[in-house]
Amino acid sequence: MSSVATAQRSFARTTIAIVGWLFLLELVSGVLQGYYVPLISPTLVDHLGITDAEFNWFEAGQLIVAALSVPILAKLGDMHGHKKILLIATVVTAGATWWLAFASDFMSFLIAWSLQGVFSVWLPLEIALIFDRGRATGIGAATTRRAAGTLVLGLQLGAIAGALLGRRILDWTDHDVALTLIWPAVAVTLVFFAVLFGVPESKPLPGRELDWQGFALLGLVLLAITAGLRFMSLNGPDTWWAWLIIVVGVLLLVPFGWWELRSPDPAIDLRVMKQRTMWPVQVTAGLVGISLLGAQAPLATYAATNPEELVGGTPLGYGLGLQDTSLVIGGYIVSLAIGAVLFAIVSKRVAPRIALIVATFLVAAGYFGLIPLHGSLGTFLPSLIVAGLGCGALVAALPATAAAAAPVGQTGIASALTNTTKTIGGSFASTVFAIVLAAGIAQELTQRASLSGYITVWAICGGGALVAAILLFLVPKDAFGEADTGR
Repeated sequence: MSSVATAQRSFARTTIAIVGWLFLLELVSGVLQGYYVPLISPTLVDHLGITDAEFNWFEAGQLIVAALSVPILAKLGDMHGHKKILLIATVVTAGATWWLAFASDFMSFLIAWSLQGVFSVWLPLEIALIFDRGRATGIGAATTRRAAGTLVLGLQLGAIAGALLGRRILDWTDHDVALTLIWPAVAVTLVFFAVLFGVPESKPLPGRELDWQGFALLGLVLLAITAGLRFMSLNGPDTWWAWLIIVVGVLLLVPFGWWELRSPDPAIDLRVMKQRTMWPVQVTAGLVGISLLGAQAPLATYAATNPEELVGGTPLGYGLGLQDTSLVIGGYIVSLAIGAVLFAIVSKRVAPRIALIVATFLVAAGYFGLIPLHGSLGTFLPSLIVAGLGCGALVAALPATAAAAAPVGQTGIASALTNTTKTIGGSFASTVFAIVLAAGIAQELTQRASLSGYITVWAICGGGALVAAILLFLVPKDAFGEADTGR
C-alpha cells in the first residue's frame, strides 16, 4: 500500500472521530437556536418586564455581534489554530449562556444575549479545521463536504430538540425562568470538554499578523449595514436616518477595499474573493440568506392566518388557519436536515458545482411553487419541503466549498464569510419583507398582511435562488477540490 493511500485511510478514520465530537457541538448550537423561541412570549417578555416588540433588540444585538466577531475569530483560527479559537468561542458562549440564566433586567439580558452570538463561528471553524487537516491527503475537500452534511444534520436535530424541550422544561421547573435557562448553559459547558479532549488541532500558518485596521473598517461596514437594516425594520422605511446609516456602511467599502489591496496580510484577500471559484459562492450565500433567514417570519404568519376571518363581512380567503404552526415549521426544519444529509450522500457521486446548482434550483422551485400552491396545507407543505431540501444542502455545501476554494491559511475566513454574507442577506430580506407585508396591511385596512404581500415574499425568495443558480454556472467545472470517487 502506498504512503498516500495510507495517509488517506488514516485521515478518513481520524475524521470520523473528529466529526463525532463536532457533531455534539453542532447539536448544542442547534439547541441554542431553538430552545429560547417558545419561551420568548410571554415567559421571557414578562420576566424582563418588556413588550414583544422590545425583544427585537435582543435579536438585533446578537446579529450584530455575530456579524462583527465571526470574521475576526475565523481569521484568528487560520493564524493560531482552529481548535484553539473554537474553544475560546465556546467559553464565551458558555459564559454568555450562564449569564442569561441569571439576568433579570433588560440591559444585562441584552449584553448576554448578544455575546451568545459568538457561537455563529463554530461551524466555519469546524469546516476549516477538518479541511486543513486533510489538505495534504488528496481527499480533504471530498471528506469535508461529507462532514459538513453530517454537522448540519446535528445543527438541525439540535434545533428541533431545543424547540421541543424549551417549553417542556419550563413546565417541569414550575415556570422557574432561571432554572429553565440553566440547561442550555450546562450543555455548552459540557460540549467544551468534548472539543478539548476529542478534537485535534489544525496546523496554522506561522508568521501571520492580524490586520486590525482592515477588520476595524470591515466591522464599521457590517455594523452600519446591519444596524441600519434593523432600525429600518423596527421603525419603518420612512426612517431617513436608517437609510443614511446604510449608505455610510456601503461607502465605507471604498476605504476598506483600498486598504485591503495594499495590506501584506489582509483581513480579507480581495484578490482571492474575486476569483470565479469564490465570488459566486459568497454571493450565493447572501442570496440564500434571503429565503433561509428572511422568510421564516412570513411563513409562520401565513400558516397562522385564518382564511375564514371576516374582513368587511367577507372571508379573508388566504392562509392555512393553523393554531399550531409547528407542523409547518417542523416540516421545514426536518427538510433542512434531510437536505444536509442528501448533500453528504450526493457529493460522493457528483461534482460539488453541480450539487450547488441543483440545490439552488430546488430553493427556487420550492418558493416559486408556493405562489400557485398556497391554498391548503397539502399543497403548501410539499413546496416548502422542496425549498427546505435545497436550503439544507446549501447550508452544508457553502462553507465547505468556500474552504476548498481558498488558499492555505485562509480556509477559516473563507468559510466564515459565507456565514456573514448569509446573515446580511437575511437581514436585508427581513427588512424588505417587513415593509412589504406592512404595506399590505395598510392597503387592506386589516391587521393581516395581504396575499399579494406574501406572494411578493415568495417571488423574491425564488428569484434570489434562481439568480444564484445562474451565477454558479460561471464557476469552473473542476472547482472546489478533488473529485470524490466514493473513497
